[in-house]
Amino acid sequence: METKTRNSHIGRKISRIRELRGMKQETLAEQLGISQQAVSNIENSEKVEDAKLEEIAKALGVTKQAIENFSEESMINYFNNFYDNSFAHSQGTFHPNNCTFNPLDKLVEVYEENRKLYERLLQAEKDKVAYLEKLTKS
Repeated sequence: METKTRNSHIGRKISRIRELRGMKQETLAEQLGISQQAVSNIENSEKVEDAKLEEIAKALGVTKQAIENFSEESMINYFNNFYDNSFAHSQGTFHPNNCTFNPLDKLVEVYEENRKLYERLLQAEKDKVAYLEKLTKS
């Protein structure tokens, strides 16, 4: 009788978690302070040192144990339960967006940054015109 061995390829698990989080190798590499090629090598490795695995877990926003115990089947079950429970506890309304900031505040902030940028560009153009006028008078 043959028993199915548990997939213990840590690199593939890291890769899959990174993909599920919508993160590119370059982004993970930047957070870890290593090259994208080094991330690729890690994702192709069957084993990863504990200290490095802790760093990767932190960058991915999960625990080391979450990486070690990751499986596609458990993720499918998690997401199914998450959505089921989200709706069940919402008193008949589903709110998929739980913003941790006020979107209007962000809009005002972007508007102010845009206004300041415009003012700096306008001043630079005025300075350039003044400089050219000075050169032509000489």
